[in-house]
Amino acid sequence: MNSNEIKTMNKSFKTLIEKRKRLLNDPQIKKLEEKVRIIRKDGIENNSKLLKEAKESLKRNNIDFFFAENDKQAKNIVYNIIKQEGESIVGKSKSNTLREIAISDFLKSKDIELVETDLGDRILQLKETDNKPTHPTGPASHLNVEDITNIVNLSMNINIKPDPYEIMKVVREDVKKRIANSNVGLSGANAIASQDGSIVLIHNEGNISLISLMKTHIIVVGVDKLVETVEDAISIAKLETVYATGSKITSYINVISGPSKTADIEKKLLKNMYGAEKVVVIFLDNGRFEAMENIKESLFCIGCGSCLVTCPVYKVIANEFGFNSYLGGRGIAISRFLGNMNDSFDSGLYKCTTCGLCTLNCPVLIPTNEILEEIRKCHEEECFPKIHEEIKDKIRKNGSPY
Repeated sequence: MNSNEIKTMNKSFKTLIEKRKRLLNDPQIKKLEEKVRIIRKDGIENNSKLLKEAKESLKRNNIDFFFAENDKQAKNIVYNIIKQEGESIVGKSKSNTLREIAISDFLKSKDIELVETDLGDRILQLKETDNKPTHPTGPASHLNVEDITNIVNLSMNINIKPDPYEIMKVVREDVKKRIANSNVGLSGANAIASQDGSIVLIHNEGNISLISLMKTHIIVVGVDKLVETVEDAISIAKLETVYATGSKITSYINVISGPSKTADIEKKLLKNMYGAEKVVVIFLDNGRFEAMENIKESLFCIGCGSCLVTCPVYKVIANEFGFNSYLGGRGIAISRFLGNMNDSFDSGLYKCTTCGLCTLNCPVLIPTNEILEEIRKCHEEECFPKIHEEIKDKIRKNGSPY
């Protein structure tokens, strides 16, 4: 990422910080923070129970259920469903989990076009190269209007002016045209309510509504997203919205509890009205169970990206600091389990200053700096900056690092 993009990103983050200042001092938000901390803690500590409960409730709601131990299994399940539908184009909404398993590149290798419906993700998709996001809810926060205009004009072979509304209009129409005849929609989820067998998704653009109305809706979600009830899931959604966007509530909260149906004729249940005829949930482990045993606090995350906007390291090197789709220190914390020791090192394990600002600005108070220090201890035998070895040798020989 170049210096202008980092400057734009920090300008975007400053705008967000100003927007949410008043909300974060609201007593209702403070109470919501406390509530969500308990919900996330219970969700992780009782995860096996919730997963078993979810399997039964999803089945009761006529939602197909799969479990994937790793990214390879998850991708193959998704591909097999798409193949059964005979589709060559798939609509997708924003999802860190789907980015984690690199679903876009995988489907492209299978000659299936995946169309991002979120505006920010679509802009990055059109950019093609160097298209890693910079914020979980604002993936293109590092691109200014001129940058985006150039990307859109070049990729679509058009010549629009650098006007946000014009950009939105042409991208929206292009996306709608591309997915018009697609029967498969692909998304993640903000939370899964195990007791109710319900999937909760939040969005501002309305694009998830498009995805969920397709004939087959596939949802790939980490096992860490499980909570007990829909009410718990909505609480998480509200708090994420406050911290991620500076708004008290998002434009849309979708609660999906089964395929489309109606009971308007003699109260007889008829399936397949307007929405999806088939809903599929794929739960993904991919190292999460191991993380629950070792650094469970890192999985309390609600995906708001608040830690990023105040991190002094992220403000300088941006998305070079983080792992895969999980940005910043928290991403590095879970990289040990979603990846390996080398991934933690390469993602910036030793770039963290351990200042603790991420924890102070986290709605669920994840002690990311402390987690990273613990992981560094584990790394010492295998993987650490070579300059540390040189400093250690100088101290041993000379009594000084100089």
